[in-house]
Amino acid sequence: MEKKKILFISQEIVPFLPKSEMSVRARKLPQGIQEKGREIRTFMPRYGLVNERRNQLHEVIRLSGMNLIINDTDHQLIIKVASIQAARMQVYFIDNEDYFQRKGILKDNKGKDFADNDERAVFFARGVLETVEKLRWAPDIIHCCGWLSSLVPLFVKKAYAVDPLFAKTKVVYSLFNEEFKSKLNPKIADNIVTEGVSKEDISELKDFSYESLNNIGIQYADAVIQESENVAPELLDFIKAKEKYFLPYQSDDSYLESYNDLYEKLL
Repeated sequence: MEKKKILFISQEIVPFLPKSEMSVRARKLPQGIQEKGREIRTFMPRYGLVNERRNQLHEVIRLSGMNLIINDTDHQLIIKVASIQAARMQVYFIDNEDYFQRKGILKDNKGKDFADNDERAVFFARGVLETVEKLRWAPDIIHCCGWLSSLVPLFVKKAYAVDPLFAKTKVVYSLFNEEFKSKLNPKIADNIVTEGVSKEDISELKDFSYESLNNIGIQYADAVIQESENVAPELLDFIKAKEKYFLPYQSDDSYLESYNDLYEKLL
């Protein structure tokens, strides 16, 4: 029997970044699911904070070299990879000099949100999917962690809907307590719209806020998981209104079984 394929996309993963609720979950979950007999791939951005030498990152030449057009500008897509030996798993990194070389994840050293986080989210989502396409690896499930991956469900269900590689793919979206107060650049709407994605498809992105961006992720996901004990109540209301399959917050380590059961229901 062929192993089911699970693609994990996260904006943070230990040990490449400091420990956080998200980075630890995005490290342990793929390993646990792999040990349950699934085939996995894992992606994150290659922030400037990621130490390439210590973590032994190297460029995957056969996957690199594509350009993605964001805001009418060509941006080179570079793919790097590193191994987590203890978990016997590889992590692919989406890299680009314009978006991911700076010494910060989503904020500068003064705690201010980067002005181009909207473009970075578009580049990251499209970069992962283009790379998976180049790998010719058809995921049965894509599990997205963090708002930087919130556009992946939309692109899978709309822009890549006619691609046989993603035709049967189900998407899980995980919600963390990571709210930002600033508004995204309204140009994000123009950068999202592409073949298969219309302005009407992103009508929930009406005020370019943290909540509206997550609404897009929720709207196009097949299931939603509450990862943090406290998330915006408006998001929980939106999940209920959209009648999404929902897994509430779990405080213990039994989450692995619950997540695996959720995958089984979607497969």
